[in-house]
This record gives sequence, structure tokens and C-alpha cells, in this order.
Amino acid sequence: MERRKIIEKRLVRKLDMRLMPTDIDRNNVSTARLSGLQTDLNMSDLQYESRIAILYSSYITFQVPSNLLLNFISRPSLYIPGMVILWGLISLLTGVTNNFTGAALCRVAIGVPEAAFYPGTIYLLSRWYTKTELSYRSAWLYAGLIVSNAFGSLLAAGILGNMEGKLGVRGWRWLFYIEGAVTMAIGLIAILTLPDYPRNTRWLSEEERAVAQQRLAEDAGEADQDAEGDTAWRGLIMACTDLKVPVFMWMTFVQLLGLSFVNFFPTLTQTLGFSTTITLLLCAPPWAYAFLVCVINARHADATGERFWHVTWPWMGVMVGYIIGMSTKVVAARYIALFLMAAGYAGFALTLVWVSNSVPRPPVKRAAAIGLVNGFGNLGNLVGSYVWGTQWAPVYRQSMGIGLAGLGVAVGLIRLLLVRANRKLDKLEGVSPSGGGSSEGSPSESGAEEGAGRRKGFRYLI
Repeated sequence: MERRKIIEKRLVRKLDMRLMPTDIDRNNVSTARLSGLQTDLNMSDLQYESRIAILYSSYITFQVPSNLLLNFISRPSLYIPGMVILWGLISLLTGVTNNFTGAALCRVAIGVPEAAFYPGTIYLLSRWYTKTELSYRSAWLYAGLIVSNAFGSLLAAGILGNMEGKLGVRGWRWLFYIEGAVTMAIGLIAILTLPDYPRNTRWLSEEERAVAQQRLAEDAGEADQDAEGDTAWRGLIMACTDLKVPVFMWMTFVQLLGLSFVNFFPTLTQTLGFSTTITLLLCAPPWAYAFLVCVINARHADATGERFWHVTWPWMGVMVGYIIGMSTKVVAARYIALFLMAAGYAGFALTLVWVSNSVPRPPVKRAAAIGLVNGFGNLGNLVGSYVWGTQWAPVYRQSMGIGLAGLGVAVGLIRLLLVRANRKLDKLEGVSPSGGGSSEGSPSESGAEEGAGRRKGFRYLI
């Protein structure tokens, strides 16, 4: 037993060192708008909003196929970094576009590799970490995406402030060239650092691979592997017929509608009335704050085993931020509101973790569920692309009202479903009601069948 603890500690330390965040700054298009992209490409406000929205046509479509493919690919250490490199290449090529059509085509194309990144990496993490470890590690992944907004703004301020007109090239084009090249370099590094699966990661010893598989089996009461006959299609059907999955899909849709300000964050910051460079510098602190909230919130979620409040309380901060933004034009108050809004992503960072906890086995079902939830949920971002129109500037009172309503709807339903599911497991085992439980997931409507394969005492995290 002592030997097992030593090996497990070494294993987790290796994983923590190698599963580092890979930053993708999707919002460079919003930053580029401040430096003339919309004017140079002769885009109307509607065309600009459509360019933001069109990403989701490919991003949403390819998430489920990508995750199902990832489940059967033996080398995710090549697949995920390959998609990051492709993302960087397409971002770089965006800098050479000269009209709305070219910019829109690049936006559609970039959605394909982006569809593989976040849901795919969450799925990969779920193949390595137990339910008491997953939130914190997943939060570091998403925190990397959050902090890319902060450093992306600082980098953009430097590029736009110093590269404008260099070699006869506009600053916003340099922004795409440089950020695309940096992302490609990160993807190349990730090929060397990312693991594959517990059974075949080359830089682990035989003992470490065995412990990696054993501890996940103990965590859920069964092996983390697909049964014979568990095809991608069967995994998709299992996910679609589990009532929890469509509930999570709806919750994520209204949540991301409420958080859709992210695509217009520099524009919102510009309403404070400062120059482009100062505006970009002011974008960074709210995202730095969101980074800290994200990591601390996830750490506490793992320590307590609680999910609902850790997901939803950051949304409540966003709702307060919207109320402030709708109520005043005072610069200081509106800037504080931006901090509260940015920190709302600390809740979203745990959403797919909660899905993974709630739909744990078999892996092909979990892969499909993560793709479905994140894919459908991003329809909220698509709709939100048209919510922050310039016709409602500079206060964006109507936009914030829509976001406020979306977050209000998001709170509550999934908790009721999982409490009900844990009570079914209580009844199945003949124990007193758990009143919400503290482990991971819930059976679908046929709770006895799904629960029968679990160890006694298994409950889903709420």
C-alpha cells in the first residue's frame, strides 16, 4: 500500500507538469476591431456580428464527432496539439484577408480545430484524474484560456501600439500574424508534453500505467474502458437518451448566452471612454482577477465535493455586474462591473467537469456527452453574437438584460435532477435518502440498470 501511494503521488506530479494549459485567444478578432479591421474590410455592423457568429457553425458541428474520434484515437498527444497548430495557422492567415468573405471563411475554418481543443482536453483529463482531482486540473486548463484574454490584451496593446504601419502592414494584421505564430509554437511544444491514455503513454513506467488505470477503476467502481460493442454511434445514443445530458445542454446554452459579452469585451471596455491602447490595458485586470477566482473556486470544489454552488455563484456575480452596468454610466462602477462579468467564467470552467462527473461510464458515452453539452451550449454564444449590437451602445442596457435573463434561467434544474437520481440509488441500496449526495452522477431514468454496475455507496457529485 505504501508503494502504491508513492507511485500514485509520482504519477500525479508528472501529469500536473505535462498537462499544462495551451492558450488560444479566440477574441483577437474583437481586439482587432478597435484597430480598424471592420473599416479596412468594409464590413457593416451586421457583417461584423455575422463574422463573430459564423465561427459557431463549424465549432458546434464538429465537437461531438471530434470527441468520439478522440475516444478511439490512441495518440491524443498528436491529435490535440495538431489541432492547436492548425488553429494558429488559420489565425495567421486571417491577417491576409481583404474582404468580408475571406474573413468569414477563415472564421468558419478556425472553428474546426477549435472544436477539438477544449472538449477534447477535458475528456483527456477525465481519463487521468479522479473526481476529487478533476475540477482543479480542469480549472487550470480553462484558467489558461482566461488568462490568455488578459495577456492577449497586453500583447495586442504592444502590437497595435508599435507595429502599426511596419513594412506597410496594418497593426491588426500583425496581431493575427504574431498570435497565430505563437499558438503554432505552443502546439509543437504540446506534442512533446501531452500524455496519451493510461494504457499507452510512453513516458510512464509499467507500474505507473497500472496505477493510473487502477485508481480510476476504484474511483467509479468499474474500469474506465468501453465494453465490447461500444461503438461511437452507441456512445452517442447512450448520451442522447440520458436525461441529464439534454438538461446540461440547455443549462450550458442559457449560461453561455448570459456570458456572451466575452466576444465584445474590448468593445465594452472602450465605452469607458479611453484611447485604444489604454482600453486594451484596462482589459487585462478583469481577466487576471477571473483567473484567480477560477483556480480558487475549483480547488474548493474538489475539496468539498460540491458542484452546484461552485458553478452558479460566479454567475450571480455576473448578474450583479449587469445590474450595475444597466444602472449607471459612472466609469468606476462600470469598470467594477467588468470584473464581476469576467469572473463569471469561473463557473463555466466547472460545467464540463460536472458533466464528466455525472456521465462517467463508459468512456465513449462520456466523450459524446461532453461534446453534446459544449457544442449545443455554444449556440448561446452564437445567439449572443447578435445581442451586443452597436444599436444598443454605449450602455448596452438591453444586451445586459438578455444576459441577466439567461443566467437566471440557468440556475437550478440540473441540481434537482441529480438529487432525484441519487435518491433512486438510495432506494436501490435500501439506505436513508442522501439529500443530494456527494459523489458523481446519477442514473438516467432507468436508475437501477445504470446503478447496478456501480460500487455500493456510489453517488453523483452535486
